[in-house]
Amino acid sequence: MKIMAVTDNTHSLEKLLSILLEIHPYVDYVQIREKAKSPIEIYTLCERLLKEGVPIDKIIVNDRLDIATLLSLKNVHLPSNGLSVNSKEEAILAERSQTDYVIYGHCYSTNSKEGKPPVTLSTISEIKSELSVPLYAIGGITEERVGKLAELGADGVAIMSAIFSASDPLMAIKRIRERCETIGIKTI
Repeated sequence: MKIMAVTDNTHSLEKLLSILLEIHPYVDYVQIREKAKSPIEIYTLCERLLKEGVPIDKIIVNDRLDIATLLSLKNVHLPSNGLSVNSKEEAILAERSQTDYVIYGHCYSTNSKEGKPPVTLSTISEIKSELSVPLYAIGGITEERVGKLAELGADGVAIMSAIFSASDPLMAIKRIRERCETIGIKTI
């Protein structure tokens, strides 16, 4: 199971850089989703990550094809209506549009989607049976929940709050990775 860390748009540039440099060895991808930051701030963050040794294929920049092009980044997340798809039909349509992966959710209650009910988890298996691209589960993902998502067929998890709202992001991602390995889910 792959792990994608999705930034949460709440940290200063320096704090976010510090967190990302600590956690990148424990995740497969880092998605830079910083909608409140200026293009130059996002560019600077990505440039510094590269200079500090974060592999280029690990960085995904959200909704900024211009920045990805300028820095020769290989991965850009171009959302159609937000970060994730919410139905089987949207997932299939995304794949037909030649996406490399689908982020599906929100799978569990989460503060970022307060008041909106989560998707039905059993739909993960149903969607996976019709997709050939990887499906990442998002929304309320914790170390205790990765096993269930793997059982349902998710290829990975896209994690925001459990990492970036944690008092110790490094320990949080280490515990998630350890849980994946303990239940026999190969990471990195």
